[in-house]
Amino acid sequence: MTPTSALFDLPYAPLAKKPLPAGRPREWYIAHNRRLKAMRLAIALLDSGVHTPDRAPNRLIRDTAALIGIHRPSDTTCHMVRTLMRYTR
Repeated sequence: MTPTSALFDLPYAPLAKKPLPAGRPREWYIAHNRRLKAMRLAIALLDSGVHTPDRAPNRLIRDTAALIGIHRPSDTTCHMVRTLMRYTR
């Protein structure tokens, strides 16, 4: 197995979505969705064998997002992915 190969159990079926609570400021929804995306990406990277944040540059995070069918993450989301990976150790 090559170091870049990923072990994903495709096809991936997402969980049923529930509506978010109404009445919160728009920034709350943006931050919430960003955290969810960062969590999904951090889990995918950990499953593929990238266990330290220094081995996860923005390009690898964005390639992983494309592989699992998530929209291209921003620089802020990539930073959040590395932060999540750092605190899971």
